[in-house]
Order: sequence, then C-alpha cells, then structure tokens
Amino acid sequence: MQALSLAFLAFLLYLAAASWQGMVLLRRASPQPLLVRGMALLGLLSHLPLAIGLFGHGAPVLPGLSTSVILISAGVVAVLLLVSLFKPILNAAVGILPVAGLALLLAAGLPSPERVEGLTPGIALHALSSLLAFAVLAIAAVQAVLLGLQNRALRQHHIRGLVQALPPLTTMERVLFELIWGGVGLLTLSILSGFLFLDSMFAQHLAHKTILSLAAWVIFSVLLFSHYRLGWRGMRAVRWTLGGYGVLLVAYFGSKFVLEVLLGRG
Repeated sequence: MQALSLAFLAFLLYLAAASWQGMVLLRRASPQPLLVRGMALLGLLSHLPLAIGLFGHGAPVLPGLSTSVILISAGVVAVLLLVSLFKPILNAAVGILPVAGLALLLAAGLPSPERVEGLTPGIALHALSSLLAFAVLAIAAVQAVLLGLQNRALRQHHIRGLVQALPPLTTMERVLFELIWGGVGLLTLSILSGFLFLDSMFAQHLAHKTILSLAAWVIFSVLLFSHYRLGWRGMRAVRWTLGGYGVLLVAYFGSKFVLEVLLGRG
C-alpha cells in the first residue's frame, strides 16, 4: 500500500509539472522552469524509494517487467532534469513525465517486483549504460515529435503558438542529434559490456533484446551517418528517430510484457 501511495504521489507531481509545461507550449502560461523542475524533482524523490528498494544482496537475477519499468522510468526523469540544466529540452517533459508517472503507477500495481541482487561491476556497468541509453533516446524521441510538429506548423505558415514557444528549428535539430549521439554512445557501451560480462547475449531469455538492440543501434547509426554525409534532417530525421526508438522500446519491454502480463508467466 505504501508503494502504491508513493507511486500515486509521484504520478500527480509528474502530471502537474507536465501540465504546466504543456500550457507554456500552448502559450497559456509563462515559462517557469524552476517550478517545472521543482515539481518533477519532488515526483522523482517520491519515485526513488521504490527504485532503491529493489536492490539487495545475493545471486544476480534478470529484472522482470515491473522492476524494469520502475528503474528505467526513474532514470529517464533523472536524465531529463539533469540534461535540461544544460540543453533546451525541458519541453520534452510534456511527453516524458506523464508516461513515466503512469508507467510507475501501473508497475506498482503489478505483483511485487523482485529485488535486483548480486550485481557484479561488469553487470552493473551493462545495466547502467542500458538504462542511460534508453533514457537519452526516450528524450530524443519526444524531441523528434516536437520537431515534427514544428516542421509541420512552419510548412503550413503557422508561426504562432507552438512555433513561438519552441526554440528555433535549427536549435531543435541540433539538440536532437546531440541526444542521438549521446544515446548511441551509451547503447554501444551497453551492447559491448553485455557481450563481455553476461554469460550469453544470445541465450533464450536475452536473444530478442540483443537482436532488437542491435537493430536499433543500426537504425540510429545510419541516421547519424546520413545526417553527416547526406544532410538528412527534418521529417526524415524525425521518422528514423521514432523508428529506432520504437525498436528499442520493444527490445527492452516486448517479451517481458508478453510473458509476464499476457501469458502470466514469471
């Protein structure tokens, strides 16, 4: 019950922060980055006890769906708050925070998550780089959606509203590719550390994640190469970013959802 209460409090705080930033994008409220970050940080502080409580001591286990959701959603929010201090990405809170809050609320309502135990340094490196890669690329995906909306509005000569609330188009694109570069670097570290420190990246319980993670890495790498060599940008960059992130999303949660939720297997 305490876990569910904390999850609900985090959800409300995340939703409040996202709602204010959404009103800023609609030009119905003045920008208040300290307020948005403050509410999101309070939500994260309500979220963290649930994440920290998942760690213990013993033999290593493969995290299940609820554990993965609680840990990764906390990581995404933390990365968003940190990076927003240096890059103009706070608008991504409109998409990131409600999803993180809802995911946490749903995960807290699932059967009690198992504890993540006995992490060796190598496995911890793999887990941390995987989490950070997912977080950075999640922010990139929301940034891509905002960039797509901005592109469409400019093509239709709608220069008020969302277009005025967002940074200039060139800034939005630059930040998108910076996020993708960072995410691909972390994803590379995740894949390499997995091959080095996990028993078998192509074992039955990891094969789908490995193959789809490699596919996502290829998609993002092609996008970065084509942006550098061929000048890919605009809606093409948006589509490839969302496609790559969709594959990564299935890699991280696809089989867990099917096995644990649809088929009811632990």
